[in-house]
Amino acid sequence: MKTKLLGIALFALTLGVVVYYPQLLARNIEVNPPLNRHITLHRPRVDVVFVLDTTGSMSGLIQTAKEKIWSIATTMASAQPTPEIRIGLVAYRDRGDRYVTKLVDLSADLDSVYAKLMDFQADGGGDTPESVNKALYDAVHDMSWSQDEQAYQVIFLVGDAPPHMDYNEVRYPAIVADALEKGIVINTIQCGGMSTTVAPWTQIASLGHGKFFQVDQAGGAVAFTTPYDDKIAELSAKLDDTRLYYGTEEQKARMKSKVAATDKLQASASVAVLARRGVFNASVGGRANLLGENELVEAFTNGTVSLDEIEADALPAALKPMARAEQKAYVAGLATKRDDLKRRIRALSEDRDSYLEKKVEEAGGLKDSLDQQLYEAVKEQAGKAGLEYEDGPSY
Repeated sequence: MKTKLLGIALFALTLGVVVYYPQLLARNIEVNPPLNRHITLHRPRVDVVFVLDTTGSMSGLIQTAKEKIWSIATTMASAQPTPEIRIGLVAYRDRGDRYVTKLVDLSADLDSVYAKLMDFQADGGGDTPESVNKALYDAVHDMSWSQDEQAYQVIFLVGDAPPHMDYNEVRYPAIVADALEKGIVINTIQCGGMSTTVAPWTQIASLGHGKFFQVDQAGGAVAFTTPYDDKIAELSAKLDDTRLYYGTEEQKARMKSKVAATDKLQASASVAVLARRGVFNASVGGRANLLGENELVEAFTNGTVSLDEIEADALPAALKPMARAEQKAYVAGLATKRDDLKRRIRALSEDRDSYLEKKVEEAGGLKDSLDQQLYEAVKEQAGKAGLEYEDGPSY
């Protein structure tokens, strides 16, 4: 009888383990954790630094960069799995100019990066060679590159003139070797047809495991406008207005700076640029740029914070005069509005994509465009980091 009871007990214990063990395990390891958990799923990272010649001959390319950076970000974020995109800038000229290099560190806050890009102007130069070695050195050594060994890290060196090789400084063969040790690929884009630039640009790309390609002096990018740009830009501005920031004074000050960058580009950028930014921000890959840090609507909706837990001083100014029930209703309303705006932007972006695909087809495919060549380089190189690109470049 005891043996029988022991057998029944063991069977019950085994059945309990089989039934309940997955639930117990899920308390510690969640395969598909709900959004209201304080868990950040790992996403692959793409770090891109553009090293841009900003001397007097490069005005067309600088304008192209201002027009196309959001399309490039959208293209890079279109991989599967969706990566986190960070972009950095190194502007360079030459000794004796207003500056030799000017750096904008890698950041997922592309609004702030773009606000600084807007200030770049073509000026200076003089003799033909430029401070390319210094610019590459700064890009490799002074950017906050990811420590993730699986990240796709890439430099695009863009200019029309060869490097000064007569300065007493580290030269590009040694700099490229340093880049490879850090896992950074270097691509080179020659603007225009200066013959003395071809050899060093080709060698830098070859040593850097990257691609060399040439475009016209203005950059050779696809720059069509569409009938959908105005509406997407309008909806994007409304999407920006759904953001609420909470936290310490320091945290709110950082986000105030981000909002100021958004205001700057909203006031100065072209409608086409604002539309491209809107398409990016409405995508999964654009979430970090749209929201920044300590964004209350997202945190409240996902359940990562409760309004009851936030001290009054940490609340956004708009919520402070409200009763708690009003605060919750207000934030929930913004969340609903945000979802609707994203849905409408995505629908319009599909129409915009179809329109642009037709325009590109009518223009012969534009296989030599900056957009296509960037896409091909990224597709091949990022594939080694486990990212798959299938849809072609975003315009």
